[in-house]
Amino acid sequence: MDNSSASEAASGVRRRFQNGKASDLRLFVGSFVHATKDDPMVMLTNTILGVSSKHIAFLEPIEKLEEIKAMYEIPDLNVIFMTGSQFMIPGFIDTHIHAPQFPNNGLKLNLPLLDWLQNYTFPTEARLSDENYAKQLYPRVVDRLLRNGTTTASYFASLHLPATKILADTVKEKGQRGLVGKVSMLMNSPDYYKENSLEESVKENEEFILYVRSLNTPLVLPIVTPRFAPTCHAEQLKALGQLAKKYQCHVQSHLSETRPELSWVKELFPWSESYTDVYHKCELLGPKTIMAHGVWLDDAEVKVLKESGVGISHCPNSNISIRSGLCNVRRLLDSGVKVGLGTDCSGGYSSSILDSIRQAVQTSNTLAIFDSKLQHLPLSEIFRLATLGGAEVVAMDDKIGNFEVGKEFDALLIDLTAADSPVDCEDQDSLDDRIQRFLLNGDDRNIIEVYVAGVKVHDRRPT
Repeated sequence: MDNSSASEAASGVRRRFQNGKASDLRLFVGSFVHATKDDPMVMLTNTILGVSSKHIAFLEPIEKLEEIKAMYEIPDLNVIFMTGSQFMIPGFIDTHIHAPQFPNNGLKLNLPLLDWLQNYTFPTEARLSDENYAKQLYPRVVDRLLRNGTTTASYFASLHLPATKILADTVKEKGQRGLVGKVSMLMNSPDYYKENSLEESVKENEEFILYVRSLNTPLVLPIVTPRFAPTCHAEQLKALGQLAKKYQCHVQSHLSETRPELSWVKELFPWSESYTDVYHKCELLGPKTIMAHGVWLDDAEVKVLKESGVGISHCPNSNISIRSGLCNVRRLLDSGVKVGLGTDCSGGYSSSILDSIRQAVQTSNTLAIFDSKLQHLPLSEIFRLATLGGAEVVAMDDKIGNFEVGKEFDALLIDLTAADSPVDCEDQDSLDDRIQRFLLNGDDRNIIEVYVAGVKVHDRRPT
């Protein structure tokens, strides 16, 4: 969010509380941890966070609690006190995930990318031709992500229009925030799993865009989704770029994931200067474009991505699991490229952003071991990638990503002493200690409440 947008949003929220009571105002009282542009991990203790409907209304010190309650006539029922073992963080943002690949999570990681796609992934995604299967699978996918604390996800669906509509319906029904894309692929794909023609591809993509907009919810948006350059000829990429421009849609695809992929792209698109240049010349790059991986980018490509405002989804589990390579995120950030985290299920075997955080730590540490000049990414910076960085990548940092006044309340209530917690704490632990323990040792059992746009969409505690 730029300064003017943030100021306008904050002013609008405050105006709603200047006169009289606010019956929908809820107060969360305790500790909060979030990231800002200037600080990757801001820790607030003894703080009141006010939420009106879906927006963050204010952050105030706990000393003002009684004054605020009286001023706005807030009933005690609307004041939620956190315990000493609890704190709140912004919702996690998964910038790259394949919903139809969930049945393969934790399986079939014995092959490199291109063989893995042909042998395991395409057959799995092809099952989504069955709408009943989609209705059975996709609720499980969204439920799992919400339990894992993913409040926003950028979904690759399959190439099937009816099933992709079902995924959009499911994201809306479950209250998650999501970008949903019908995959487009016309070449270098099995006969049983590719689109029939360019005309059909454009027609179905446009129908899907209009369908998502007819759902009439700001939480679910369409995203134009060419699978990756090797499965889309130039005419298709250009047509999808024009479609995205026509409807001002997000775009997502894959970029520079493996070395063999780079060589293949050069053979398929001899007129291009690079893998990135293929997308650039087809007008698919812009501030609302998400490119997954970016492991093997050269300096010229990084410059194009920065100038175009493209975001990179760093998927460290997948990069390691199918042996694609180690992405130098520090290099991208230092070059001014937006970076967030992705699970890339099922190339990544875990659907949890907590796992992505840990794998990102290890990837950065490993790169630093072999290059003494490279500054590794500390846990605090990777926390920012999982929240505010992800919001920047999906071009929603004017709405979500941290606890700035005026933004929508997407949040996780964390409890390190929840039932069956995997985290061992010490009495003397500071808030800094507790957030580190959660990020490196916690799991979904510690995420006891999940909020999206002010609505509680998951509660782990028994009723």
